[in-house]
Amino acid sequence: PHQSPKGAYAAVIPLFMDAVINNEAPTINGDGNFSRDFTYVANVVQANMKALFAENTEAENQVYNVAFGESTTLLELFDAIKKEAGSDLQPNHGPFRVGDIPHSLADVSKAKKLLNYDPKISVQEGLKVAFNWYKANRKYFL
Repeated sequence: PHQSPKGAYAAVIPLFMDAVINNEAPTINGDGNFSRDFTYVANVVQANMKALFAENTEAENQVYNVAFGESTTLLELFDAIKKEAGSDLQPNHGPFRVGDIPHSLADVSKAKKLLNYDPKISVQEGLKVAFNWYKANRKYFL
């Protein structure tokens, strides 16, 4: 929620949500099988809070991957948003983006071990919350 779907650097989730809410087919670069490890903002907040208050001295001065720890393709992401909206839109497919990484999956094991990080909100759950927010606040993005 609150991430703008407008502008040159808009992220894919608000872009997809904005498109579905406006009944417009979004463009997916490539075949949609590239994947990312999407995570809900509350998971990131949890990791930061655990790092801030960590008593484990091994946890100090470390770099952590903070994510959910699961891969989601762009097609899976779009399908989940469509399902939440009750939409039957089909995406347009554009060319692959030059330099785009096909798959990105974070290893969160270090954060789990040293910070007791335990991401609670799945991609599906996060999308439901975010979709409801975007739908209720649509007027801000017209």
